[in-house]
Amino acid sequence: MFPTRIAHPSPSLRPRRPARRRVLTATTGALALTGAGVGAWAFLTPGPGIQGVSDGAVLDGRAAARVSAYLAADAAGDRNKLRATLDGAVVPLTADGARLKLALPHLKEGRHTLVVAGGGSLPFTSSRKVVGFSVDTTAPELIVADPVIKNADPVTITGSASSDALVSVNGKSVPVDKAGAFKVKVPKGTPFVRVTAVDRAGNTTTKDVSTRGRRPMIRAAHITAIGWGDDTLRGDILDLVRSGKLNAVELDVKDEDGEVGYASQVPLARQIGAAKGYYDARKAIAEIHAAGAQVIGRIVAFRDPKLASASWESGKQDRLVLTPGGQPYDGGHYGALSFTNFANPAVRKYNQDLAVEAARLGFDDILYDYVRRPDGPLADMRFPGIGTATPEQSITSFVADTRTALRPHAKYLGVSVFGIAATRPTEIAQDIGSLVKVSDYIAPMVYPSHWGPGEYGVAEPDTSPYAIVQRSLADFARQAKGTQTEIIPWLQDFSMGSTYGPAEVAEQIKAAAANRMNSFILWNAGARYQGAALQQIATH
Repeated sequence: MFPTRIAHPSPSLRPRRPARRRVLTATTGALALTGAGVGAWAFLTPGPGIQGVSDGAVLDGRAAARVSAYLAADAAGDRNKLRATLDGAVVPLTADGARLKLALPHLKEGRHTLVVAGGGSLPFTSSRKVVGFSVDTTAPELIVADPVIKNADPVTITGSASSDALVSVNGKSVPVDKAGAFKVKVPKGTPFVRVTAVDRAGNTTTKDVSTRGRRPMIRAAHITAIGWGDDTLRGDILDLVRSGKLNAVELDVKDEDGEVGYASQVPLARQIGAAKGYYDARKAIAEIHAAGAQVIGRIVAFRDPKLASASWESGKQDRLVLTPGGQPYDGGHYGALSFTNFANPAVRKYNQDLAVEAARLGFDDILYDYVRRPDGPLADMRFPGIGTATPEQSITSFVADTRTALRPHAKYLGVSVFGIAATRPTEIAQDIGSLVKVSDYIAPMVYPSHWGPGEYGVAEPDTSPYAIVQRSLADFARQAKGTQTEIIPWLQDFSMGSTYGPAEVAEQIKAAAANRMNSFILWNAGARYQGAALQQIATH
């Protein structure tokens, strides 16, 4: 039996002073995590040193997957009597040279408690060490508001992040209040800002935000890649630029046949034989810029016979829009191998890669066309891989992904849409209310010849260019209200049914201006434009 009182305890049994704090280093492969602390002591003797996790440490998912914990080589007492638990469950100990390795299980999200006890080096003593740590694999929340751009003023970036996150804007730390809110100004002319939030575990969330504001006024005309090589067609458009009637040229990057007009280096374009090299992109851009205009690169996205044919022949049927029976969707308009699947990752990446390449080459804008599903009954088509998303949601996410990819290159992104999309978004999967949130401008094709009798109360739209354009664009203006997104309509400069001369083209331009839309893009498949319909652009 032990005595109830010790009058003169030996020095070895006298109460010890609290141990000094240590720095413990976590060994995580290529990562090194450092934390301080000794945990909690339950008995008189120190517990064995634990290497690999430290008290109070916060590990991200990658570190948690690689962490290895050991007992130090000088672990006190009888190693055979040591017992380790993680959150109450026994952790096996195995010899690893002079150390003991703790066989930690997969570390789940949340707080964990590691306890090593037993094996005291002195008679009648034991030891206990407790290390508390956390695993955090969740990226911090980060919300950034669309900035309001005013004249030459600095641009104010506002937002909020998780309260424990550090926030930086374009690599510079910014102060965050207790609620996680931040506010910082960047100089006018900064094309975009990258806002980053990093939490204690190292998880990161990044948002890219355009600070260029609204797309400045443009008046453009379309020309194909092959047309650019025609001296007369090219010369006539450049003459309109030099005379001050146009300030932009829309030049095809990828057309309705799936051909890329220049010698693209995008691997898939070369693999399927789409890169044609009809024009030298850098040379064409330099010539247009020298004439005083900007260059809009048009990419026909999902109508792509080149990619559709190559994919079908190579057994990649999921790259196409299919019928319920698994055949290529025709729809009676475009041919059996025409429409690629906007829900397919490879198809999406191909078009985004072309957009980024064009931006790097010097195109000022990227303008998507055929960024939609084929027209026709939805029940007649399948989109492999779309999951639970609607076609409208999938199209919108594609545009949003492209905008994110383009922001480092400071380019504007436009989306060509059907005129009916303002009131009938599901007919071709173009939801204007969503698309205005992820693009810099919407380009509605409001050609009078393409409207049916009675649309917008206009008995014969083709012979009433002002009325049909004014009324249809008013719907787009309402959906873009409150955003930084411009409406830049495609206008008709061709005859289809009725003859269109300068007066009919000018009526459409006036109708757009009545909706405070001073920008437009003229369409003529043959790139022959009626300069008499155009006024000189006012300079300020």
